[in-house]
Amino acid sequence: MTVIVLTNCPVGLRGFLTRWLLEISPGVFLGSPSTRMRDLLWAEVREYAGQGRALLAYQTDNEQGYAFETHDHTWHPTDHEGLTLIHRPSIHARRAGSPESAVTDVPQQGWSKASKRRRFGGGR
Repeated sequence: MTVIVLTNCPVGLRGFLTRWLLEISPGVFLGSPSTRMRDLLWAEVREYAGQGRALLAYQTDNEQGYAFETHDHTWHPTDHEGLTLIHRPSIHARRAGSPESAVTDVPQQGWSKASKRRRFGGGR
């Protein structure tokens, strides 16, 4: 079983994939091509995706029973003690573009000034 998910990709690429896979929802393709054909399709997707993103998930003989690959995603597959997991960058790092900024943008602990005014009155 093979699943390819396209986001913001050219329409021509979707038409190309419908030759070998069934489009069960816009941008979601499902089928059972051979390993060789799956690799060829994925190479075409990576070449013609343009500014879009793509995800490939397929059945394989490992502990999880499947494997996946990504193209131009901010989430990346990482190996963790034999299991493939998705690494998602933190929200702060995505905004500023660097992991160091996540440390400096930590919200302050305690009550906000507005909540103190509401609770204890005053300020007007």
